[in-house]
Amino acid sequence: MGVQELGHVVLYVEDAARSARFYRDVLGWRQIIPEDPAATGGVAAFSGGRTHHELLLIEVGPGAEPIPSGRRIGMYHFGLRVGDTDEELRAALERVEAAGAKVLGSSDHTVTHSVYIADPDGNEVELYIDVPGVDWRNDSALIAAPVKPLAL
Repeated sequence: MGVQELGHVVLYVEDAARSARFYRDVLGWRQIIPEDPAATGGVAAFSGGRTHHELLLIEVGPGAEPIPSGRRIGMYHFGLRVGDTDEELRAALERVEAAGAKVLGSSDHTVTHSVYIADPDGNEVELYIDVPGVDWRNDSALIAAPVKPLAL
């Protein structure tokens, strides 16, 4: 067996309609099912067109345990490529700030330029662009380059 690609991410969310609005209206991700998550018992799916769904949201309601703060076992964040240039990353940052999303930080990873935000449930999402001209395929050491401050 060999993994060929990451197929999708599934998140438990407090309110699927609220989270769907964030991923659809703020991040611009295409919601493929349904228009109203209540119609499917609190489920919403999104796809960028690469596969049938890349993100699935499952509503667990307000009584569910929140994500623990601080260092913990489990998912740290997932990344979404939002374009090919710093201008596109800057536009994405402006869009999430205008929507009132919490911006957690930013980094220059040599191979990517990244902005980190929180979704409505506190899941960390990395919005990034691959830095043009960085040949990480032929120099994998670039992937482990020291993290630098990002100047957008």
